[in-house]
Amino acid sequence: MMTLTSYGAAQEVTGSKHLLEVGGSRILIDCGMFQGRRKESRAKNEDMPFDPATVTACINTHGHLDHCGAYPVLVKRGFRGLIWATAATVDVAQLVMADAARIQVADARYLERVLSQNPRDRREVVPPLYDEEDAAQATGLFRPVAYRQPVEIAPGVTATFLEAGHILGSAVVRLDVVDGDQRRTIVFTGDLGRRNTPILRDPDAAPDADWLVCESTYGNRLHDDLAFAQEELAAVVRDTVAKGGRVLIPAFAVGRTQELVWHLHQLNESGRIPAIPVYVDSPMATRATGIFTKHTECYDEETVRRFVDHGESPFRFGALKFTASAEDSKKLNDVRGPCIVIASSGMCEAGRILHHLVRDVGDPRNTILVVGFMAEHTLGRALADRRPEVRIFGEPHRLEARVKILNAFSAHADRNEIGAWVAPMDQARLKGVLLVHGEPVAQASLGDHLRSLGVRRVESLVAGRSVSL
Repeated sequence: MMTLTSYGAAQEVTGSKHLLEVGGSRILIDCGMFQGRRKESRAKNEDMPFDPATVTACINTHGHLDHCGAYPVLVKRGFRGLIWATAATVDVAQLVMADAARIQVADARYLERVLSQNPRDRREVVPPLYDEEDAAQATGLFRPVAYRQPVEIAPGVTATFLEAGHILGSAVVRLDVVDGDQRRTIVFTGDLGRRNTPILRDPDAAPDADWLVCESTYGNRLHDDLAFAQEELAAVVRDTVAKGGRVLIPAFAVGRTQELVWHLHQLNESGRIPAIPVYVDSPMATRATGIFTKHTECYDEETVRRFVDHGESPFRFGALKFTASAEDSKKLNDVRGPCIVIASSGMCEAGRILHHLVRDVGDPRNTILVVGFMAEHTLGRALADRRPEVRIFGEPHRLEARVKILNAFSAHADRNEIGAWVAPMDQARLKGVLLVHGEPVAQASLGDHLRSLGVRRVESLVAGRSVSL
């Protein structure tokens, strides 16, 4: 008997954890951090509703925090198997986990200092879930696997990693499972990317399968064309410069930052935006860009022809500057005149973007540019919803800056793009599509769309509830 149970990203968008049980093996697909309200996030990230020591092997579809950030917790609780991922994902996940560890440790130390100076403060010091040593232990269990090369990860379980086109190294994973006389092919999309985006290859065609476990982040939305979005980006920059303001872009350090740099490179080179400084204020994004530069095997043909074949980088141009130290970051406060600042975290829950928001959120000359999904109960969602007042570092701030949303820069496929990817699958063979990584309204819309395309069964996984495959 084969069963699948979701313990994260079931009817929500972050914290992916999906446990496949077959024969005597337990395979965990992704082990991500939940992002949202602090107290709720802590509880979900501490909790492992299954015994990690009984997990046979793990698969990491890609290196975003909400898909890989809890592997150190899993290892601390007893997991001793291998974590299979593409070579680029191994590098990205190592960076992401180490950064998450540093942030947790730094946050705890900061709060200790605050409370020691103010005994009346009722907040409690929250110990980090893991530190850099724990992250290093998890990294040691990762094993790289090439795209499209089958590998046996457990008795009777063969995994094939296919291009997902979401971020560097991201994969759709096909599992061919044999249990006695039972044979099943189960496909996990991880996060599915879009076609015709810069730098990365398009997603591979969906393989035929008995079951598809499919993300649904933008299941109720349609993205604008990227060419239109690039012109909108140019217009935002020009308008903000005309006011004498700054453009603040909270962006994931891995993937979104590099794509934005690519677009700004094109706009700068063509003269469609003024020649103002562009700062990537994120040590993690700087290191991630180095990983992008290393893994040219993940680039699409256009990027290879235009840059790699000429010994050039798509991530370097005259106006672009990468800050290194915290001191360099603080110096950005002294920069006079318009500029663009790209900083993490993408959902504004931590990192240097918070310091820039404190400084600039109350100035109507500035623009906050939202270029990705903002989960519920995050500061990023509050900004995207244009709430009149937002809380940063626990303090209220009036939102006077302009907020502009450009969903076309999303690295997730939208409703129609997911449908176009799923429709060519052998629908006579496909027993069902199980939706994960999406809010209920998005999943309802995507389910209706997939059924209209001939998918016979679509349902949303419920946290902790097993489905027989």
